[in-house]
Amino acid sequence: MSSSCCGTKKQKLNGNYSSANGYSTTGTNNAGPQRNGIADAGGAAQNNHNSYHGRGGGAAGQQSQQQQHQHQQHQQQLSSSSSSSSSSSSGYNGYMVNGHGNHHLSQQQSSMIGSMPDMCFYCFEVLYRELHNLEEPRTPCFTNDPFPLFVTWKIGKDKRLRGCIGTFSAMRLHSGLREYAITSALRDSRFSPITRDEIQRLTVSVSILQGFEEARGYLDWTLGIHGIRIEFYNERGSKRTATYLPQVATEQGWDQTQTIDSLLRKGGYRAQITPETRRSIKLTRYTSQECQMSYSEYRELLEKQSHYHGQLCKMQC
Repeated sequence: MSSSCCGTKKQKLNGNYSSANGYSTTGTNNAGPQRNGIADAGGAAQNNHNSYHGRGGGAAGQQSQQQQHQHQQHQQQLSSSSSSSSSSSSGYNGYMVNGHGNHHLSQQQSSMIGSMPDMCFYCFEVLYRELHNLEEPRTPCFTNDPFPLFVTWKIGKDKRLRGCIGTFSAMRLHSGLREYAITSALRDSRFSPITRDEIQRLTVSVSILQGFEEARGYLDWTLGIHGIRIEFYNERGSKRTATYLPQVATEQGWDQTQTIDSLLRKGGYRAQITPETRRSIKLTRYTSQECQMSYSEYRELLEKQSHYHGQLCKMQC
């Protein structure tokens, strides 16, 4: 089931605003799961290079050793690329990686986090090729384990939201990121589709969700640490759901109650919000790992890869 994840603007949370306030709503139990239109775009590859091992003597062995050395230099260049930094974020390969939640990670999770800059690169590859009608990129080399995920597109220096859709169902990362890179960019009902002219001003964020727990009440979660998903019944008795990723409430400057009220409106609750309304909510909290990359950083990596492959081709010829 696809869900939108973010607020489009700061809301006035006085309890008397309209039903949606610019937010998309989720599906009801009467109509079944809501389906956002999904474009079928192919997989993309980045940093998907073969390693070269010298296995002979003479000129052939020297050439193979040179190729291996150049491959190692290329990987070091990719790792040292400059990027955004934040006092509340830890960097991986120079790119902004935010950990919201438990930092005691399994080996699988650590491997996944280490690959997150590649996932951002992959999302740009998929969208760029989709918008320019290019052939599908190759399959990426990062892990293809299943995780719930969201892809977020923001635009401009102030990073205004331009699209954000994902799924709580665990999906293989290759197909999931491919699907939601396109869906969030072109089929978020709150926005017009992203165009070619906008892509140079975009920043992409990939959020991998984990640690789902049923809360003991609507306040049983921590701002800036947990994302939340609420289930409730609207004034017509229909079951509704809505979610915010961990960073949304703090970015908007909301407290917990304001965040809950905003989510109720996002989910289509039109009646007056009372303490009893809030207590009736079923809330699930979760944590996430997030990485973001700008278009300029994507192009920088792309150019380094092109240069690397060009030099490698000359050596082989």
